Amino acid sequence: MSLFLWVIYPYTALAVCIVGTVYRFVHGGRGWGSKSSEILEKRWLRAGSLLFHWGMLFVIGGHVMGLLIPLRVYEALGVSTEAYHLLANVAGGLAGLSATAGCLILLLRRIFNKRVRRNSTPSDFVALTLLLLVIGLGTAQTVIYNNVVGPYEYRLTVGPWTRGLILLHPDPQRMADVPLLLKIHVALTFLLFAVSPFTRLVHVWSAPLRYPTRAPIQYRARWGSFVDDVRMVQGGEASQSIHSG
Repeated sequence: MSLFLWVIYPYTALAVCIVGTVYRFVHGGRGWGSKSSEILEKRWLRAGSLLFHWGMLFVIGGHVMGLLIPLRVYEALGVSTEAYHLLANVAGGLAGLSATAGCLILLLRRIFNKRVRRNSTPSDFVALTLLLLVIGLGTAQTVIYNNVVGPYEYRLTVGPWTRGLILLHPDPQRMADVPLLLKIHVALTFLLFAVSPFTRLVHVWSAPLRYPTRAPIQYRARWGSFVDDVRMVQGGEASQSIHSG
């Protein structure tokens, strides 16, 4: 079971993610991306989207620092274990709470807003639900477990296992004593990778770095625009008749 969970399953999920993403890009390029529903509802979308995307930027940065950078690098730089975990607890906790709140808002918006729900697909709900579970469990590990039970040094277990996975030399024994909450978080993350090519999450591979700072999309009603144009024309004709008179 350990071999399956921490070697076979992750590579299978990553293979599905890579092959599925390439296939969708080649054969479904027009469907690549995340369909905007801003025209249907703006207030919840703006709040949830900003919280989620800004939170995720810092969450991803924290994962790179914790999983891909070995512990000995921090020791060489003079960063103590206490200082590292304090930063991870405060900054990581705030980022995780932000991303979790944003994802929850986006999911509730799709459930309770009638117009958005009618224009959603099952894959939209699957993607948001999985995202909420993954981010929520990670945040619970940081905010609750690390403050109630005590800081868990994942840089000695999950970190080396992750780097071994990337280098094609994974050691499943590294995950043996990892807290159950963190194990579920990791397992669901790979499930999220596997389903991402078949959902709106595929747009993440387009590196949407400018999304949090982009200007909101503005829409104008066709009839309203037509009425405004008619008024402008009528106003111009009236002005010409006055001058001619």
